[in-house]
Amino acid sequence: MQNTEQNKANAIAFYKMAYEGQPKKAVELYVGAEYIQHNPLVGNGVKPFIKYFEKMSSEYSKKSIEFVRAIAQDNLVALHTHQIWPDNDEYVTMDFFRFDNNGKIVEHWDSIQQIPEATANGNTMY
Repeated sequence: MQNTEQNKANAIAFYKMAYEGQPKKAVELYVGAEYIQHNPLVGNGVKPFIKYFEKMSSEYSKKSIEFVRAIAQDNLVALHTHQIWPDNDEYVTMDFFRFDNNGKIVEHWDSIQQIPEATANGNTMY
């Protein structure tokens, strides 16, 4: 049985740790025996994940992330984030993580969109 509250906390901790420059530690603490990646810019498995986030941390050290929402159902967690990158480029992301029966992350999907200066409906991205 999945502990959805713990999975949410672990997904946030994993993402924050990797995003802030510690992807190797994030993998050691939160990833299971496999890691299936669906982001087309990142290779499959833990080594490409670590390499990608180390590069992002090196090239874009002045970025921030806010976790706006975390939703869990069964073995899935969805995160809705607000990211601010250098030059005030702002992005909204939606990430989905699948957990194994041991509470470890084994699969990831995401979607990212730059936040526009104006919207036709006047609503925020959150």
